[in-house]
Amino acid sequence: MNLVWSALVIAVTAAFGVTAMLLVRRGAPEGSRFVDGDRASGVFGVLATGFSVLLGFVVFLAFESYDQSRAGAEQEALVLSQQVETAQFLGTPAAATLTGQLVCYGRSVVHAEWPRAESGAQGDEINPWGVKLFLTFKTVQPKTASEQAAYGKWIDQTSDREAARIDRIHGAVGVIPLPLWIALFLISVVVFVFMLFFADSGEGAVTQAVLMGSVATVLASMLLLIAFLDSPFHKGIGGVRPVAMERTLRIVDEALQAVSVRLNLPCDAQGNPVS
Repeated sequence: MNLVWSALVIAVTAAFGVTAMLLVRRGAPEGSRFVDGDRASGVFGVLATGFSVLLGFVVFLAFESYDQSRAGAEQEALVLSQQVETAQFLGTPAAATLTGQLVCYGRSVVHAEWPRAESGAQGDEINPWGVKLFLTFKTVQPKTASEQAAYGKWIDQTSDREAARIDRIHGAVGVIPLPLWIALFLISVVVFVFMLFFADSGEGAVTQAVLMGSVATVLASMLLLIAFLDSPFHKGIGGVRPVAMERTLRIVDEALQAVSVRLNLPCDAQGNPVS
């Protein structure tokens, strides 16, 4: 979420609300248009309570999706680093091949999958390096005890990595259904219009402006917050970024150099296959 644009949207919404209130106030009777202010306040309380309950539910749902994507990205990076270590016990030449393909998988996540997630085009596309890892692993024939142990561990780690990837891309398409968005905007409009009936020519303009401006600001802020949580993949403040995978790739590179492992990677720096 772009902080500047968000602040601009909130400011415009608040200014629109204040302007509408002051315009309506000019023709409003003293004491507002409600003859019974207590009854009107009670009705407004019902509206506010219903909106608050719905809003709390939606924020919780959106935050859960946001956190799932963030945690999935971190878990996927962690499992990838563990698989690099496991691959070293699977014997040659599979160890070097699997290690190189894991590095390419990580690069593909950072440079190919992340931009697609940010643009909403990730969909159900698989990672091509995941397929190549599977095909390479099928050729492994463990012989020693250590290779057999690593073989079983690799299968478990592959399942964990794939589950973490699903969690990561889960939030890319958003979890708030359209009917729920319609309900939120409809209730916001109802609250906004209801507030206009509290316009009071006998009350100061500043007081009336603050009354409407605060409500409009809260409504706009909450809707923007839900939109932010429902679309976690972006470059703005708070967006889910491939920090964990980038860190893992750096650590893996340093670790392989430390143990004198040299790889002929089958991909470029962006994770694209090379001949």
